[in-house]
Amino acid sequence: MGLDVFFAKEFPDPEQHLLAHYRIESDEPIERAAMKIAAEESIGTWTEVKTTTTRVRRDLAAKVYNVKGRMASIAFPIELFDVQIGGIPSILSIVAGNLFGLRALRAVRLMDLEFPPDVVSHFKGPKFGVEGVRRMLGTGRDRRPHLGTIVKPKVGLTPRETAKVAYEAALGGVDMIKDDETLVNQKFCPLWDRLHEVMEALDKATGETGRKIFYALNITTGADRITDVAEKALENGANMLMVDIITAGFPSLQALAEDPSIDVPLHAHRAMHAAMTRNREHGIHMNVLAKLARLAGADQLHTGTAAGKMGEENEVAEISRINEMLRAPMNGLKPVLPAASGGIHPGLVPENVEALGRDIVLNAGGGIHGHPRGTRAGARAMRQAIDAHMMGASLSDYAEKHVELREALQLWGTRQDYRYA
Repeated sequence: MGLDVFFAKEFPDPEQHLLAHYRIESDEPIERAAMKIAAEESIGTWTEVKTTTTRVRRDLAAKVYNVKGRMASIAFPIELFDVQIGGIPSILSIVAGNLFGLRALRAVRLMDLEFPPDVVSHFKGPKFGVEGVRRMLGTGRDRRPHLGTIVKPKVGLTPRETAKVAYEAALGGVDMIKDDETLVNQKFCPLWDRLHEVMEALDKATGETGRKIFYALNITTGADRITDVAEKALENGANMLMVDIITAGFPSLQALAEDPSIDVPLHAHRAMHAAMTRNREHGIHMNVLAKLARLAGADQLHTGTAAGKMGEENEVAEISRINEMLRAPMNGLKPVLPAASGGIHPGLVPENVEALGRDIVLNAGGGIHGHPRGTRAGARAMRQAIDAHMMGASLSDYAEKHVELREALQLWGTRQDYRYA
């Protein structure tokens, strides 16, 4: 079978094909290298095969339909995908499968996917989405960014110590407190003891402030156990659940999102993503993982910061586009609330909000708990920075009447200067 089978003579029907876009580095012409991807991931193989029991269905061949510079687009017939049972794993096995090991490619990066409506229809997406989460927190009118925090130090605290940090952050004004991605059920901080202590502390904080505060309990585990763990968490008072979606797998998240008994928002952490996304020449762009997370049902998803300790400055435009995609219409799926996390402190609030939008969660860990006056003052300083930006005031002017913000700016300034003790 010649490679010409894998080249489209006309633009493919987007309702009958899943369109994948790759950036390719090869010693061969990009068009030929792309056709080898199309062959490997559909009906082709490295040599002619002899068979008397089946016939080759050439209509199932993936086809290269556009090549521009190092970019190549491939159309995969939707009949190739088993989305009803195979789901997201089936999609990834084809568009991001063996191709990364092909000898003909020196490097290849999956940049984007375009899903036909028939594929999207098999997924329910987020259960709450942006507006659902805002409605629960009562922030639908002012449309301010949500403030989140990660309990620090990230591991080592007991359940009671964790709850004390959560209580202080809640009184300071955070909307959400989350576990770190490395904490699940370690001996020093057992899951169920931690949940009980934190929710008791947040119930007390709600009684004092009148505000609802989410606690994203990290229940990362395999798809075979995750709904059982989630149901037990809900029975014990959990009001938000968190999953490390790359390490646990998208089916773990989807199992929660599509279970009608799991009636709390799902916070998706992207731990390990950079193994696939950081190399700009090889791997998978975060845009692809974000789309898959939306299909699977994430209500919130970490996507990166405009100013912080993670990533590079030239990624800001890409992160902004990912956030816009998560909030844009997608065949009836609810929009996702992006989360910016990693090195954020009060001095970086304006830059992040201006670049990434107001429909976002600003997660500050050290930027809250490292405040000279402690966690409560650190949370207040972050809220003051958000309030100042919403009012159109400069942080320096607002800080003249708000001591917590003033001390935060004195400590961290407004530049990205990170020093690890």
